[in-house]
Amino acid sequence: MRKLLIIVFLTGIVLSTYGQIGLDRFQKKQSKKIELNYSDPKEYEIAEITVSGVEYLDNNALISLSGLKVGDKIKIPGEAISNAVKNLWKQRILGDVKVNITKVQGDKVYLELALKEQPRLSTYQITGVNKTTQENLQDEIGLIRGSVVTDVLKKNTELSIRKYFVEKGFPKADIDIKQIADTALSNYAKLNIDIDKGVKVRVHEISFEGNDNYNAVKLRSKMKKTNEYARVSIFKDLFSRLFTFKPKTIGDAFTPEGSLTKDKFTEYMNEHVKLNFFNSTKFIPKEYRNDKNLLLDFYNSKGYRDAEIISDTVYYKDDRNINVHIKVDEGKRYYFRDIIWTGNYLYTDETLSAVLGIEKGDVYDKEKLSKRLNFDPTGSRDINSLYTDNGYLFFNIQPVEVLVEGDSIDIEMRIMEGGIATIDQVLVKGNNQTHDHVVLRELSTRPGDKFSRSNLIKTNQRLAQLGFFDPEQIEPQYFPDPENSTVDIHWVLAEQSNDQIELSGGWGGIYGFVGTLGLSLNNFSAKNLFDLSKWKPVPRGDGQRLSIRVQASGRQYQSYSFSFQEPWLGGRNPNAFSVNLSHTVVRSGASFFDPTSFTGSLKLTSLSVGLGRRVRWPDDFFQVSNSLAFSVYNLDNYPYLGLSVDDGKFKSLTLNTTISRSSIDNPIYTRSGSSISLSVALTPPFSSFDFSEDAEVEETDEVNEWIEYHKWDLDISYFTPIVGDLVFHAKANFGFLGTYNIDKGISPFERYVMGGSGLAGTNFQIGQEIIALRGYEDNAVTPPAYSGSASPAGDEIYGGVVFSKYTMELRYPISTNPGATIYVLGFSEAGNNWNNYQDFNPFNLYRSAGVGARIFMPAFGLIGIDWAYGFDRLPGQLGTSGPQFHFTIGNQLR
Repeated sequence: MRKLLIIVFLTGIVLSTYGQIGLDRFQKKQSKKIELNYSDPKEYEIAEITVSGVEYLDNNALISLSGLKVGDKIKIPGEAISNAVKNLWKQRILGDVKVNITKVQGDKVYLELALKEQPRLSTYQITGVNKTTQENLQDEIGLIRGSVVTDVLKKNTELSIRKYFVEKGFPKADIDIKQIADTALSNYAKLNIDIDKGVKVRVHEISFEGNDNYNAVKLRSKMKKTNEYARVSIFKDLFSRLFTFKPKTIGDAFTPEGSLTKDKFTEYMNEHVKLNFFNSTKFIPKEYRNDKNLLLDFYNSKGYRDAEIISDTVYYKDDRNINVHIKVDEGKRYYFRDIIWTGNYLYTDETLSAVLGIEKGDVYDKEKLSKRLNFDPTGSRDINSLYTDNGYLFFNIQPVEVLVEGDSIDIEMRIMEGGIATIDQVLVKGNNQTHDHVVLRELSTRPGDKFSRSNLIKTNQRLAQLGFFDPEQIEPQYFPDPENSTVDIHWVLAEQSNDQIELSGGWGGIYGFVGTLGLSLNNFSAKNLFDLSKWKPVPRGDGQRLSIRVQASGRQYQSYSFSFQEPWLGGRNPNAFSVNLSHTVVRSGASFFDPTSFTGSLKLTSLSVGLGRRVRWPDDFFQVSNSLAFSVYNLDNYPYLGLSVDDGKFKSLTLNTTISRSSIDNPIYTRSGSSISLSVALTPPFSSFDFSEDAEVEETDEVNEWIEYHKWDLDISYFTPIVGDLVFHAKANFGFLGTYNIDKGISPFERYVMGGSGLAGTNFQIGQEIIALRGYEDNAVTPPAYSGSASPAGDEIYGGVVFSKYTMELRYPISTNPGATIYVLGFSEAGNNWNNYQDFNPFNLYRSAGVGARIFMPAFGLIGIDWAYGFDRLPGQLGTSGPQFHFTIGNQLR
């Protein structure tokens, strides 16, 4: 009974607890305290609301934001007051919020919003770092003039700056933010942000524990962004060991604690010789977490499905270096045993197993299993494509581990085939300048067709090859409707300008300064040419190409060209119609004292008309194009082509046929795909025509004015991704120039000139085809100035009749931004050029290697610079070709 009385007494105290709200500086205004019963709130009517503590904010607006208004009936204590405080805090413009009761009269209450106004930001200054870093930080922190300066704003600013420097490799950056009143503006403040970024911290060593099956060298290579910094300390270490102890064998110099093994030697070399000069060695926590996942992915791909990282430690070796220690538990290695298919009615177990490509006893690789089921980036067919290419969009497959016994795993493939999905609607978004019909005619996904994943991929490639849209942002979105067995496809595009203006000047050797002015409109609209309302700033949107180019060096060299292409002649089929017209004049023989006096000239006028068409056999990537070209060469005292005469008119009528196949995914920075092209140029065999005896002399003179030849060119390119965005590119080019009449000889026109960047010769030499070979001077690998088998041939015709060239490149993108695509490359190259068929040897090549960079800007096209080293000596040279710099413009085919 006594205990019960005590409990009742204490409960009464709790229930009769009283509180006071806002009595501190307002007690002088009232005669007695306001007693509040928290266990039994009382209802009051708000009679008045006042605001104190603010000068620059509107009182009525603040009262409205609080959610309280005169006449409201609220309970005190209650949620209305609490919500008012929360509502005002949400505005983030106040430094303190209180709700005070100033007076109570009966059931009416008088409230005061006691607020503390925060100053606004007038300006801020960043010190302690260079101007470039200041500009980067301004974008990073995003401070805006007029923002309310709160502790939260300052803290967020500090965190943003700290994050920036951590990602740059400065985890110990010291950031001091001081708030100073702005005396020029009332209720405004300045922020002085002083930064001491400290020293850059690098990863010194990454060590592992528990890695019984893979050495540390292998595991480190799987971590893409967390790398040890480059260093070579082997000589210092060996020198130290020689004076520390006396090794009895060479092996003891490396491992004095025991016998030298392959693993110990590899580990020793990796510890003291680190040549990863091109990898980042900064320690970034986010990237480190990703790298740990990559480490586990590697173990899983090798069959260690239970592998885990037990612990990892990151600690400072010294002020500038971090060590990372990772302890792994590899677990057991597993293998595939039985693979069981269920739910498959369309394809047999044998067909599915053949496409899957996994045999009993193969290492249990989850990544490989996922690729073979869903999407294989190598281009091999997978289970998903087997179904979705035939319309089974709603197909689903779930691999389930049904039995784990010892080191073997049985997998059950549970398939739900679903029904065939038909495309209902196809929409195109983002083509703000390109007309809808230009995009729609490239689509392989049309309403009423069966859904096909391969058609989605094919359409993506076609849209990228147009060059009108950013390839990185082409996104097919599809919205399936299982109830109606239909799917809507939305193509989301982002326009990019690929029109180009060329305004340049350069030194053209014997031609002096050469100026170039060119305009290429690659999404032109001829039908809107005379409708000024469609000029933006030129008529655009129909996918046609118009190019005008003028190049000149005074009267000594002049070139004019015009070309137009309609890729869909008639608008119904992909028949590419083209017209090209050009006129070039080269004058020679000017004296030193009178540069304007010329004694000879060569003029070339050409007109060609072409028609090309996509074909569906053997597949949709093939294209056949034909063109007919007529050219006239006028020689006036021009002895530089090696002809028997220096004057005359030579005409050429040529039929050109090209069969090509291209499956590249991106014309600017290609990651995958291939391209192959076989071109044949044929003139009529005029010398074989049977003319009558009566007109023999007259007709023979006429025949000699016609050029005759047959020319064959083969170009092959192949692209494949290696790791991430690193791309391997292999290329081979071959050319052959033949004659119908051996007695007449091979034509002096259309010969091959090799060497250098392939740029200078293309601009200034006519009647010849220029082949680049980096590492050697422009046109240096060209007979007869060079002959692969003998000394210079003297009066032989300039240029080769057969060539071969091979190239291998590794490319890596720096930026894929459509405004400026930049990538670097390393390459090796080999080629040769012969002036007769007897000397042709595809293995007698001139080799080179080097590095380079490319930048593509829509307004200027592709611009490149290469440094190459020529390893071989050309006949007539004293030594090897050595280092050469090359500048290129455009995406060169050869």
